[in-house]
Amino acid sequence: MRRLSFVPVWILALSVIAAGTASAQQSFSLSLGGFTPHSLDNRGNDDVLFKDSAFFATLNRDRGIDISRFNGFTLGGEYLVGLGDRAEAGLGIGIYQRTVPVVDADFTNANGSEVFADFKLRIVPLTATVRFLPLGHNAAFQPYIGAGVGVFMWRYSETGDFVSTNNTIINGNYVGSGSEAGPVVLGGARIPIGAAAIGGEIRWQSAKATLPSDQGFAGSKLDLGGFNYLFTMNFRF
Repeated sequence: MRRLSFVPVWILALSVIAAGTASAQQSFSLSLGGFTPHSLDNRGNDDVLFKDSAFFATLNRDRGIDISRFNGFTLGGEYLVGLGDRAEAGLGIGIYQRTVPVVDADFTNANGSEVFADFKLRIVPLTATVRFLPLGHNAAFQPYIGAGVGVFMWRYSETGDFVSTNNTIINGNYVGSGSEAGPVVLGGARIPIGAAAIGGEIRWQSAKATLPSDQGFAGSKLDLGGFNYLFTMNFRF
């Protein structure tokens, strides 16, 4: 767990926002889109999904985990405060959750049916970011780039039937949860329409969770990183 190590960052972000709210432009941004986790090749040899690919298969392949099956819907909100004409700070929260059915790649039940399990991942990111707007807040087209830090609250589970070391099939529910900190990098653009604005954003996040050793997961780590592709709606107040 590394949430506490980023408490000073959150205090600094809140202080910056509080100092500027009296006179600065404030807005709320709602985002909807999709999250695509890092591929197997970029996850590391100790990652649980990388390890599971030796034993399980997603339903569209003979062996291995198809990470694209974890692509899923994400929803978020962010409170933004202007820092002069060409910058703004934000505090945000989001939610992503996806369940992927898998089967054992080598064994079936006695009646020939597949041995099924569900792999479920949930990530709730809390982010503190700063954006740079090269054309300013009053431009008719407002591109921006930004970066910050996130605390990623996560829960991962593997639930269903599994083949034990003596080749018998057992039912199990293996769970890990916690929070990890990591960097966030983003870029996007928006177009003002009155007191609102619409736009798009690409956001990259990176963090690795440590899974509990007493749950029997195949790997010791879980990569929480990936890309968010977002449609944004911004409301000034």
